[in-house]
Amino acid sequence: MNVVGIVQARMGSTRLPGKTLVGIEGRPMLEWMLMRVQQSSLLDRLIVATTDQPSDDQLESWLKKNTSIECFRGSENNLVSRFYHCAQNANADVIVRLTADDPLKDPEIIDHAVKLFLMHDDVDYCSNCLEPTYPEGLDVEVFSMQALQKTYNEARLSSETEHLTPFMTNNPGKFRTLNFECYEDLSSWRWTVDKPADLTFMTEIFAHFKNEPLAGYRQIVEFIKANPDLLKINAGTVRFEGYLKSVKMETKPC
Repeated sequence: MNVVGIVQARMGSTRLPGKTLVGIEGRPMLEWMLMRVQQSSLLDRLIVATTDQPSDDQLESWLKKNTSIECFRGSENNLVSRFYHCAQNANADVIVRLTADDPLKDPEIIDHAVKLFLMHDDVDYCSNCLEPTYPEGLDVEVFSMQALQKTYNEARLSSETEHLTPFMTNNPGKFRTLNFECYEDLSSWRWTVDKPADLTFMTEIFAHFKNEPLAGYRQIVEFIKANPDLLKINAGTVRFEGYLKSVKMETKPC
């Protein structure tokens, strides 16, 4: 069983251009994220999947110069296509979808998600974001190559192809899904980087943990509970904002 972690990454963010390689405490954000993900014991292979656009030449160059992690390049806007061809090229049986703008990704959660998926032969898709309880930014999605191939063959709406997994999660007749929950509901917390305020929040977190860059998410939770004003820095953004915007555009009357 070949379990492949695929990190989606690109430099062309409209709200925070170049965010993937933006510096946090002396390292690019992507480097922090990859350092943490590589602590997972259940990923057989890790690949960064970026776009075929010239703007991502810099990203590929940085990976080659600074890491041994593979880089795959594919469609900019059709994320399903990018993941499908990347997974196919890697001979993946199981795909773990990870996102580069989440520098606090936690290997404990990744391994838990993979274990759950492998324990349930009847499940096509397993994640902690069907009914979110973890902070946004600790999302992990695990699915089979068969589920990804079906999505590639059948998904047609732009909201389904741009955002990878909605076709799986919105079609219970086609896919069997499983959700797992955090030990408490922290779904209102935002640990992802999409706007300047998110970067400010992350800078505060990494500054505190500069001597423990691989601190587990439970340690970070306790630090934030002891310093609740940190949550105000980037509060107010709707979860899954990009996906909801895509859906709204599709349903907008002519």
